[in-house]
This record gives sequence, C-alpha cells and structure tokens, in this order.
Amino acid sequence: MDALLIIFLTGLISLFLGMMKKPAYALGLNLLGLSVAFVLFWNHASYVSILKSYAGSLVFNGPQIYLSLMAILFTGLVLIGGYAMQSKDKSHYADITSLMMFSLTGGLCLIGFKDFFMFFIGLEILSIPVYVLVGSRKAEHLASEAALKYFFTGSFATAILLFGIALVFGATGSFNLNEIGFAVMSGLYTPALMIAGVLLIIASLLFKVGAFPFHFWNADVYEGSSKGVMAYMSTVVKIAGFIALYKLIKTTFGNLSDHWMYFMYVVIIASLFIGYFSGLKQTSLKRLMAFSGISNTGIALLSIMNGTESGERSLVIFLLGYGASSLILLFISQVVSEEDDRISSLEGIGYKNPLLGFSLLVALLSLSGIPPFTGFFGKFLLIKDIIQLHPVLGIAAILSSVIGAYIYLRLILLIFSKQTPPEKISLDWKLAVVLITSLILLFAGWMLIL
Repeated sequence: MDALLIIFLTGLISLFLGMMKKPAYALGLNLLGLSVAFVLFWNHASYVSILKSYAGSLVFNGPQIYLSLMAILFTGLVLIGGYAMQSKDKSHYADITSLMMFSLTGGLCLIGFKDFFMFFIGLEILSIPVYVLVGSRKAEHLASEAALKYFFTGSFATAILLFGIALVFGATGSFNLNEIGFAVMSGLYTPALMIAGVLLIIASLLFKVGAFPFHFWNADVYEGSSKGVMAYMSTVVKIAGFIALYKLIKTTFGNLSDHWMYFMYVVIIASLFIGYFSGLKQTSLKRLMAFSGISNTGIALLSIMNGTESGERSLVIFLLGYGASSLILLFISQVVSEEDDRISSLEGIGYKNPLLGFSLLVALLSLSGIPPFTGFFGKFLLIKDIIQLHPVLGIAAILSSVIGAYIYLRLILLIFSKQTPPEKISLDWKLAVVLITSLILLFAGWMLIL
C-alpha cells in the first residue's frame, strides 16, 4: 500500500512540475518515486506498512510481487526511453508521465486485488489514463480516432464487466474473492446467475488483454498511439490484465471450469492463429506488433488451462520476455523515426549501430522462442505444462509459434540487409540504458524467477 501511495503522489506532484516546463525535473521525480516503490516491494516481507489497516483489499505475495516489480521496472524504462521524443513538447510532457504513473497505480491494484471493489477501481484507474494517453498526439487524426475507438469499446467492456459482477454478487451474496471461491466450491450459489456472470466477466477481461473475439481494437489503437504509449500498453497494461484474468478464472472460478473451458479453447486457438496470419502481410511495425500481440496473448492464456500450480510462475516469465522484447522493438523504431512506422525503415540497422542491431536480434529471437532467452523459457514452460492435459492446445501453440518464427526471422534478415554505404546512427545514453536493461532481462530474467 505504501508503494502505491508513493507512486500516486509522485505522479501528482509531477503535474505541478509541468508548470515549470522542465521535463527533466518531472522525469527525475517520477524515477525517484518508482525506485522507492521498487525497493518497498522488494522488501515487502520485511517491514510493516503504515497503511496496514487498509490492506485487506490488497494482498501481494509470490508471483504477484514479481509482477509488481516488473510493472514498476517497465514503467521506468518507458519513461526513460520516451523522454527523447516526449520532452520536446514541454507543455505536456509532465501530463503524459503523470498519467502513466496514475495508470500504474491502478495496474498494481489490479495485480493485488482481493475483492471486486478493488478489482473494478484498479481496472478503471489503469484504463482511463490510457484512453487519454492514446489520444495525446492531438495534431494526429489517427491518434484522435484511436482514442475514441478505445474509449467507446472500453466503456462497453466496462458495462459488461459491471453486469457480470452484479450477477456474481446476486449468485453468492459477496464481492470478496475468497468468499465467492468458497461458495463455488461448496455449491452455495445460484447456478444460472453465476454462470452468466462469470462468462460476462471473462469476456470483458478478454477485451482488456486483446484476445479473440475482442481483438478488433488492437491494430487501430496501437497504430494511433505514440511508440512510448504503445510500449506502456504492451507491458504494464498487459501484465495487469493477464494476472487479473488468471486470478479470477483459475482461482476463484476454477471449479466452474466445465462452463468456461470450451469457450477458452476457442478463444486461445483463434487468438494463436488470427494474430500471426494477420501479421504476415503487414508493412506497419505497430500493426505487426498489435497482431503478433494477439497471438502472444493466446500463448499467455495457456496458463489458465494449466492443471498444475506452476502456471502463474510460467506466465510471469513469459510476460517478462514479451515485455522486454516489445520495449526493444518500439524504442529502436523510435530511434530511426517517431513518425516513420514502416517495417522497411529498419532495413540495415544492424550495420548502422551495433547495439541496435544486436538488441533487435536478441528481441526477435526471444519472441521466436529460440533458446537461451527468456521468451523461450516462457513459451516452453507454458506449452510443456499444457500439452499433457490439453494436447490440442499444445499442438496449436507449437504450430502458431512456427508461423511467428517465420515473421520474426524475416525481420532479422531485413535488419542485417547490407546497405552501401550504411548510414551511422548515434544513440542517446538514455535509450542505451533501456536497451541494455532489456537485454539483461532477456538473457537472465528467467533465472531471477526460476
């Protein structure tokens, strides 16, 4: 709770720093707040929170601590990496960074929630700033269109969610996850209301993580967003959405699996193939990442169908690898040009700057599931756990990964396509910090969690 308060207050103060039009001050304060929050989460078990009397609705333990640390770390990297471009707009830079800090506060609530009150509050605090961030480039008509689409579809998903929560409350008489789980286990619920409520809640969360059949917003919203905002959505928003979905479906509603399992079969298989097949002909990097993100969502959803207790930890490793790879791709694309979104703009970049070329190579190999990178271990553990219990899902995941590897390896050939003479690209030290940190996560991040 202390860490959440620090992050929120830091974002609030940085809003006022924006009046001074000194972006470096806002960046420094936000990074300080994130660092303190990171240390508090890291030492979560060794100190007593001053807000312990209010901590009943939020509980962080085990993988939730790792996910919270990941969310804070990725937010810090997004702020550092986006500084070069966003700080040019001195009038609004502090607004953008503060919105990310507020959204992170909601994301952490969504990771640690224990009842539907905190779940809904966290989801909305996470989502509303992102609606604004997507449309922050006011001069771009694509950004305005994307923000409007995201807001209306997100509002529709929220209405479905509230209807589902109301039905679950009507079926069990409680908003507390433990009490609802006990009611489900004991059969002390109204079946018709409960099943309808669970399916509506699942549908709304599938929208948040961008899974089939609620994936239609991904490409347009990602294309209209700036690369810094897209990096935030690909990391923190995904992390919070997936852990909320996992906690509700796998833990609270786990004993109702007969009612949602076959629905999730269709969702996972369709997500796995629709994303990569749609990405085969893309010429826009943002749209390619949006479509590949749909397939990676299908991989992550395997954790919900996992019959073992290791599903959540495998999900953490997978999200770590996917998030670090996404940061590398987006910020290297930003180095080339914030406005040029063509995949062809990456041609020959391996010869233009060795660090950029090496970072892109590692990120694409990790996304392809090539060892020894974190992306490989994340995919391997998820598929290994699922293939014995649900072999159809395991085989589908392997086949879709082959298609994904074709897309990513084609990009590798592009970035090492020799130009004559290659134009050298200089790299700002702040972006170098982001790339090196992401590389460390891809090489060794899985060891920290295993």
